[in-house]
Amino acid sequence: MSPDHPPGLDLGRLRGLLDSERPGLVRGALAGRLIEGGRSNLTYAVTDGTSRWVVRRPPLGHVLATAHDMRREHRVISALHPTAVPVPRPVLLCEDEEVLGAPFYVMDFVEGTPYRTAEQLAPLGPGRTRGAVLGLVDTLVELHAVDPAEVGLADFGRPEGFLDRQLRRWGKQLDASRNRDLAGIDELHAALGRELPHSPAAAVVHGDYRLDNVLIGEDDRIEAILDWEMSTLGDPLTDLGLLVMYSMPLDMPDSPVSTTATAAGHPTPAELIERYAARSGRDVSAVAWYTAFAWFKLAVILEGIHYRYTLGQTVGAGFDRIGDLVPVFIEHGLTTLQEG
Repeated sequence: MSPDHPPGLDLGRLRGLLDSERPGLVRGALAGRLIEGGRSNLTYAVTDGTSRWVVRRPPLGHVLATAHDMRREHRVISALHPTAVPVPRPVLLCEDEEVLGAPFYVMDFVEGTPYRTAEQLAPLGPGRTRGAVLGLVDTLVELHAVDPAEVGLADFGRPEGFLDRQLRRWGKQLDASRNRDLAGIDELHAALGRELPHSPAAAVVHGDYRLDNVLIGEDDRIEAILDWEMSTLGDPLTDLGLLVMYSMPLDMPDSPVSTTATAAGHPTPAELIERYAARSGRDVSAVAWYTAFAWFKLAVILEGIHYRYTLGQTVGAGFDRIGDLVPVFIEHGLTTLQEG
């Protein structure tokens, strides 16, 4: 780890804060590195040579009010840490922008691997791959079994009308990035609106639950769920629908969107749905709607990325192919809804 200060992380000021708020926690000079960044929140690994922590803060130059995001992420992991749900241990939340230039929080570093592609899963072999993905379902059941009121999250979201609001929100997102004709997307949006299911009792929803947002340990168990920035109180089956969507092959070679679905041993979507139903006791008869909604949501997100690419606002490889994926996601959404 380079001891140089990564952009957005003043190690001297961070050390001062930790010494003040958590005396004795840090035992040596801090070194840090950026783990991931971009338009999403920035994540740094920090060490004193003995212990390791993670710092999360908003992107550099972010002008929106982001204290809320940091507070929400810290709040949800703090609430879930005493439960059976695996999350990193929270250390502190700092909303004083004088320290790092933005609100941030610190949590323990957790060892583990985020598997993003079928190729990365291959060395595990079919048996271990199957176990890891089934464990993803079991951990989701644990999350959805948490009583929000019991862990102090009763006001963490507005569950009433959750699906309707989600559908409207993503419809507005689509309108904000329209610059070409997308066959079938309005049809998909309208069909989802007509067939809105009745939501079960509200649960803590992760909002982006998939294999590469968890850390798998050496024993193939999930050590921690990460990236809680989209979490809220809402319909738990939206998490299941997204997980099912990510478990379906895209049938597109060299797709810029990663999927682990083609890994040997990966359970089928039907197996994942069955396991969730058996372990949670929830009615999953409307799962096709939730899966189709996930296809729609991702189509809108990808179209937004494609739109920014056409305006020259994206940097990096693969963005030129994102636009080709959108019709594929729309088609999958329509097919899923029709077959459900």
